[in-house]
Amino acid sequence: MERTSFLLTFSAAAVAAALYIRYRRTEKSKDTLRIGTRKSDLAMVQARYVVSLLQNANPGLNVKITQKIEAVGDVRLDQSLKELAAQVPGLFSKHLELCLLANGCDAVVHSLKDMPTTLPDKLTLAAITEREDPRDALVVHAKHKGKGGLKGLPKDAIIGTSSVRREAFIRRDFKGFQVKIIRGNVNSRLAKLDDGQYDAIILAVAGLKRLGKEFEERIEEYLEPPHFLYGVGQGSLGLQCREEDEHIVAILKSVEHWESAVRCKAERSLLKVMEAGCQVPLGVHTKVVNKNGEAQLSLACTVLSEDGDTSIHATMVGPADKPEELGQKLARKILLDGGKKILDSVNGADVEQVSARPNTYGSAEEPNIAARGPNSKPI
Repeated sequence: MERTSFLLTFSAAAVAAALYIRYRRTEKSKDTLRIGTRKSDLAMVQARYVVSLLQNANPGLNVKITQKIEAVGDVRLDQSLKELAAQVPGLFSKHLELCLLANGCDAVVHSLKDMPTTLPDKLTLAAITEREDPRDALVVHAKHKGKGGLKGLPKDAIIGTSSVRREAFIRRDFKGFQVKIIRGNVNSRLAKLDDGQYDAIILAVAGLKRLGKEFEERIEEYLEPPHFLYGVGQGSLGLQCREEDEHIVAILKSVEHWESAVRCKAERSLLKVMEAGCQVPLGVHTKVVNKNGEAQLSLACTVLSEDGDTSIHATMVGPADKPEELGQKLARKILLDGGKKILDSVNGADVEQVSARPNTYGSAEEPNIAARGPNSKPI
């Protein structure tokens, strides 16, 4: 009898211990935020920065980078980004989003400029971090250092870029320059420049600064707005998660930077209405200003043809607390003033095809209407 009682007591204690351990593991997992990121050096620097932000804003929260993913755009370097984006919309964001949808991570870190303006169902852009310098940078070969930046380069200089926006601005102002595609991470691009394959390359200031002083010191010239406008969302990081995970949304919101978010929301709203995507010659410039004690948002946009010969520029100001509305208004104005004709020529499609072009990969791997599902309608 005593032995039976002892065994029952021991068994109950063992079950209780096991349940307690399971409870502690469950509670611990609730306090661990799993982060997904691309695996490039710059992406890892950005992800570690976000981890630091989250931990500082949420004491006791355990944040770990658990997924390091190679995106399509990181692997397929034999095509221009424009060609690749037409084949695989979301080429830098797709696999991170699939990781979220499969519950492989709780949140992912994107370079906001790489995020399509239309997101997959069940996912949300929960927060936008403080913006690093959004301008573009000219980095030159050693033989051109100290000679005046773009204006000091030879008339037939070879300029490397993977951006159709940067290419269009260069072609507009320097007709003799040869623009040559350059792909790969920052280190590989700099190596190609130093090897003499290019006279100069154009990179984002933000990426160079985030990689460290050694990279930042390579900047020969900052390409300044309003003459040389930057890309939508450039310099900010977008934090994405599942829409239903309200607790995680709240955690990510804790590190959102208000001014950066306001500016980027206006830019992304403009881009969405114009259905231009990140591989169209379109640049923006935003700033928040104080007017009579109220925050006002200024949004400027330039749309160019690929050869830079045709362009439309417009600026609009509105309340900073209604950024999406401002972006939509300016987009409609530019489209009516001739921007649609430019975008049609860039996309090489008729009006119906352009209006249906996907801003994200949707539920299929095909361009145009099919990529947004059989019941989709133009935005």
